Amino acid sequence: MGSEGNAVVVGAGVGGLATAIGLRRAGWTVTVLEGRTALERYGTAFGIHPTAQSALERLGLGEVLRAHAVPYREAGIRRPDGRVLAALPLGRIERKAGRPELLISRPRLIDALLAGLDGAGGAQLVYGQRLTDPAALEADLVVGADGINSAVRAAHFGRSSRPRTTGSVAWIGIAGFETGVYGETWGEGRFFGMTPVEPGRTNWYATVPDAPTAPGANAADALRAAFAGWHDPIPRVLAETDPATWIRYEMRHLHPALPSFVASGRVALVGDAAHAMTPNLGQGACTALLDAEALTRAVATAGPDALPAALRAYDAERRRSAQRVALGSRTLHRFVTARRPGLRDALVSLLPGRSG
Repeated sequence: MGSEGNAVVVGAGVGGLATAIGLRRAGWTVTVLEGRTALERYGTAFGIHPTAQSALERLGLGEVLRAHAVPYREAGIRRPDGRVLAALPLGRIERKAGRPELLISRPRLIDALLAGLDGAGGAQLVYGQRLTDPAALEADLVVGADGINSAVRAAHFGRSSRPRTTGSVAWIGIAGFETGVYGETWGEGRFFGMTPVEPGRTNWYATVPDAPTAPGANAADALRAAFAGWHDPIPRVLAETDPATWIRYEMRHLHPALPSFVASGRVALVGDAAHAMTPNLGQGACTALLDAEALTRAVATAGPDALPAALRAYDAERRRSAQRVALGSRTLHRFVTARRPGLRDALVSLLPGRSG
């Protein structure tokens, strides 16, 4: 059988599709099971760190990424009155890596991954597949890429590590103009962010405390009120973006951290199934891509008989690193959403790269 085996990947998001590509390139037969009847293509922007760019290149997707992504070079942290507290370290990242951080819309990345999967020989994609018993899946390798509510994780790793709320809700959307003002603005218990995504459009996100909406209240009006009086162009972004296109989600993370990303010598977790994190560091897609590339590289030379050792190597490479990022993101969320921001802002203003 050599290096070839058969794998079932549960979940067709970024981590699942990237894993399927890597396994197909290694000669494995792959089936991808997706619970939804179609892939989600809503338009949020993913930040792709240089390390994740390298992972995409090793998966054969470097050219596609560069064709559809935009560089992210200048951004700051601001107060609601517009005063700049600090610059984001994007220049330092670019100098160290020799390439900039990139931003790409989720639809573009999903389409690139699907095209990459076809180019790698294709896989069987089964939509609308809700698993009732993930433990019964028959394959040499089972990969749980099924998100924060992972059925594969629950079946093979227990339920002690599970989604936890942060007390915040987030809204995301795309404005139909370029703001030219990028980064995050931090207020009392809330923040607002903007990034480029593609010519003529701006990706935005807003996080506010989770609280019941008053009877008869309009959610869009409540969000606009939460950022009323903040510096331009934040009110304009919210005023000129159709609320029907906004996406709301409860900010959650996986806790406690898993003791392993692999089980039973044939099961592995990638992405949010393994280490779902708050989005504060913008590393969710990056860590999923790094997981996928590391897992498929580890099993590339392993047939089913050598798979347990390959999975242990994957766990050793990725678990501590990914969990450090998740902890850092959760810690940053607490810091950013401080209810008494005076000390926070004073500390941020002392960071290197302050530009105002």
